[in-house]
Formats: sequence, C-alpha cells, structure tokens
Amino acid sequence: MRREGLRCFMGFRVFEEVCLIQRAVEEPAPGFQSMGLSPAMLRALKKARYFTPSPIQAELIPEALDGKDVIGQAKTGTGKTAAFGIPIIEMLEQRGKGPQAIILAPTRELVQQIVVELTKLADSQDVAVCGIYGGEPIERQLRALTRGVDIVVGTPGRVLDHIERRTLYLGDIFHVVLDEADRMLDIGFRPDIERILRKVPDPHQTLLLSATISDEIRKLAQRYMYQAVALNLSKDEPSVETIQQYYITVENERKFDLLVHLLRRDSPRQCIVFTRTKRGADRLADRLRGKVPGVATIHGDLAQSVRNRVMQGFRDGTIPVLVATDVVGRGIDVSDISHVINFDIPDDAENYLHRIGRTGRMGKDGLAYMFVCPDQGEPLTAIESLINKTIPTLNVEGFEPARREVRRVPKFQELFSNIRR
Repeated sequence: MRREGLRCFMGFRVFEEVCLIQRAVEEPAPGFQSMGLSPAMLRALKKARYFTPSPIQAELIPEALDGKDVIGQAKTGTGKTAAFGIPIIEMLEQRGKGPQAIILAPTRELVQQIVVELTKLADSQDVAVCGIYGGEPIERQLRALTRGVDIVVGTPGRVLDHIERRTLYLGDIFHVVLDEADRMLDIGFRPDIERILRKVPDPHQTLLLSATISDEIRKLAQRYMYQAVALNLSKDEPSVETIQQYYITVENERKFDLLVHLLRRDSPRQCIVFTRTKRGADRLADRLRGKVPGVATIHGDLAQSVRNRVMQGFRDGTIPVLVATDVVGRGIDVSDISHVINFDIPDDAENYLHRIGRTGRMGKDGLAYMFVCPDQGEPLTAIESLINKTIPTLNVEGFEPARREVRRVPKFQELFSNIRR
C-alpha cells in the first residue's frame, strides 16, 4: 500500500514537471526531494547532511522503491549503504514477528558500519536495527531479537547460526541485501548465502551490491533474483580518478624506514597501512609504535571487543594510523582517510583496488603509495593492466634502491603468459 502511494505521488510529480517544464529547466537538478521520500526520511537526510544523491543512490533508490530486484555495481565509497538503506526503511511495514529485511555483509566491521548508517537514516523513526556477527557473546543479539527488530544486518555464518538455533525468524522477510557480494564469494561464503536465500519466503525483493560483477555473481543472481535491473555505475573500468597513486621502489629491508619517513613527512589525517599477513601486521604495528604516535592494528585474530575499540578510535581520530590485512580492511568505511600505504604489494591485483578504495571516498581526494621491491615488476604490471593506467614512480631522497629499478613485464610477455595459463 505504501509503495503504491509512492508511485502515485511520483506520477503526479512527473505530470506537474511536464506542465511547468520551463520552470523545471531553469531550476537546479533535483536531489532527494524528487524521489517521493517521506518527510521523516528527508529530515534524517538533512540532519546527516546528505543533500545530493550519489550516482548509485540516484539510480538505485527509485528502482528499489518500485519493489524491483536490483544488481548495483559501483566502486567502494560511493554511498551504497544509503542506496539500499533509504528504500528499505521507507518500505517497512508495521513490526511483526520477525525482521522484514536482512542484509548480509562479509565482515564484522562492515556489519557494524551498516548498523550505524541505518540507525542514522532512521533517525526519529521507530525502526529497530540489529547487527549479528561472531566474536562477541551471543546473548546480546538474542535479547535484541527477542525484543523485536525490523532490520537484521549480519555475516552469513552468524546468521545461519541463529537460523539453526531458531532464534531468527525469516517468515516476515521481504527485503534481502547482499552487500559487497564479490568479497563474500571471495572468502567462501557462497554456500552459506545460498542456504540463507533458500529459506527466505517468496515473494521477496533482492538487492545485490558489488564493486565487481564476476561470472559467479551472475550465476547467483540468475538463480535467486527475478528480472533484476542491472545498474553499472563503475563504467566498466576501475575508477580511481580522485586518488593520487605512486609506487616507490625500495629494498625490502628499508621498507620500514621508508614508511616512518612518509608518515612523519605527510602527517596524514588518517592512514591505513596494508600488509599481507596478520602476523606481519602485528610485527609492523609493534615497530611503528616506537616511532609514530597513534598506531593500532586490526585483523581477524583479534577479539571482537579489541576490534571494536580500535575501529572506534580510528573513526574518532585518536588512532590516525591503522595497520590492517585485506579481509578486515575491506570492511573499513571511514570517509576521512587521506592515505593508503601498501607496505606489502597485494598478491591479487584486484585487492589493490579494494585497498586504495578506502581513500578518495565520496569525491574526496586521496593518496596511495605502494612499496615495490626491485624483483616485483610482475605484480606491478598486473595492477597497472587492471586499472589501465601506468602508475608513476615517486623518488624519495635517501631511499633509492642500491642496485636496480623495478622491471615491468612487457605487455606482449604478459599476454603470452596469460594465454599459456
């Protein structure tokens, strides 16, 4: 009923704009006010200082409000949470036995951030949002579910745990969101996701958000989505226009000294330093604490209470330097990150995109450094091929390699290698 009312309102608005076309042409481009959103939502958006929809929001919100299944492809940091959060909150009905919406995300940190964002969007409305994830006592989540919730946000493993305990009722679910779908599949959540989707009653609406759309994601969409509208806001190419990227050739044994030098020279507002392993992150953070103030580390082996404290400190600025691994770092959504430093070059070229996507968010400028040892020309070439751009080298005085520069793999050799694989 509510969605039908929204359609009627939007139809009237279109008719009014046609009748007053001259005035419409002369006025600025419409924002959230043109979407037929409720006064309560418009007030919440104003309070959150959301004045102009991002491209993914402008495209996805109207489709979702019409009840359609949507596949939204957009790079990280473009406002995807609000893109699915706004229509879900707008379409909630009176609270029933169980939640009406379930949102699946790959990491605890991302779940927590989605909960915070949805709570902000539902300001002054009677909307209960519950985050369920591992690493903390399950009793708090049980109490919240017992009191009654409208939206559940969780990692697939913990959601399944609650379903099997019969503490999460799915009979009222109408909205399903798969956020960061590519990452959930990358880390092996596909079986869990499919088990959950099979338990959701029909009919329901599914929104799938992802930075990349692989064949595996397409197969998942074909099986579990109905006539999905595909929105590609990534323009088929990795988008890094607002991020200044440099690689620095450095001997492996001098990488730590170079990192300290850059942190002291640039004094970043907030910085994430990426390492390949959890042990490497711990060792690097321990060494940095004696050289640079406000350093912490975050990875999957830390207790949830510790991760919560670290993320809170990073968000409020008391921890300006965060050493992270790829899996956990992917879930970090903090808008004021000015620097990303790839202390270890990623094994997978796509992880480079996800790493540097932590900065330059929502149109802000960002800076990304990558430390490259002289024998790491092949992974550098793979990254440049992925982003279709040559990353400029940055010479840092006093840190020039003693013997040789990085040797990139020639294009024909890279092509030949891929064919042989």
